[in-house]
Amino acid sequence: MGEVGQRLAVVSGGGTGIGAAVARGLVADGFDVLVVGRRGDVLAAAARDISAECGRANAVVPVVADLTDPGQIRAVVDAVGGRGVDAIVNNAGGYLGGPTGTLDEVAAWWRANLDANVLTAVLLTEALLPALRRPGGRVVLLSSIAAQRGGGGPYSAAKAALHGWAYDLAAQLGPDRITVNVVSPGYVAETEFFGDRMTPEGHAKRVAATLVGRAGVPDDIAAAVRYLVGPSAGYVTGQVLGVNGGSVLGR
Repeated sequence: MGEVGQRLAVVSGGGTGIGAAVARGLVADGFDVLVVGRRGDVLAAAARDISAECGRANAVVPVVADLTDPGQIRAVVDAVGGRGVDAIVNNAGGYLGGPTGTLDEVAAWWRANLDANVLTAVLLTEALLPALRRPGGRVVLLSSIAAQRGGGGPYSAAKAALHGWAYDLAAQLGPDRITVNVVSPGYVAETEFFGDRMTPEGHAKRVAATLVGRAGVPDDIAAAVRYLVGPSAGYVTGQVLGVNGGSVLGR
């Protein structure tokens, strides 16, 4: 596993929800973590709280960057400095709605979702590839059950695009013994994903669709990520791991 603080992970969208749970779990596993996102106050609070919880100053460091903007990726590279990166966890993204009354509006809606969910992962990963540990580096992409069953329009399409890219990246990096995998969450409560759109009826419907009779929580997803970036998963690559309570069966 290595000594505490010797390994470095970069987690995008790391200020809240699943990203913060991933950061917290990786710190518990001995990583230093850079949490990346657009909201400096949220990132700073997460970094402060997680570092305090583990009793290790600066175990988590915030990096403010809009990962859809190639010019802002430099902030992440600078924060990494000369260190090797052991894990990249691409969690940034989300469902972006918008008006679709005209073709221009449809185009803007699709581009926004593709930028937020695909381009963020591509740009961050490409920027950090030179620093990624060889052998032993890990890349994890956060997808969604929507990629497998639809229901999210451009969001579903964007998350599905990550699967195809992951397969290509796994083949590219396999000779360096770097693994690339996708984690595909189902319904996860306690996040900002739905904002104020979730109703009690919607919650109940999603819980009823699982085989285990409960909603997921961020720690469920973080546990899968921790496995994939850990030493036990060195022979797992090019896979899509569904963490959805059985609401979509493996295939």
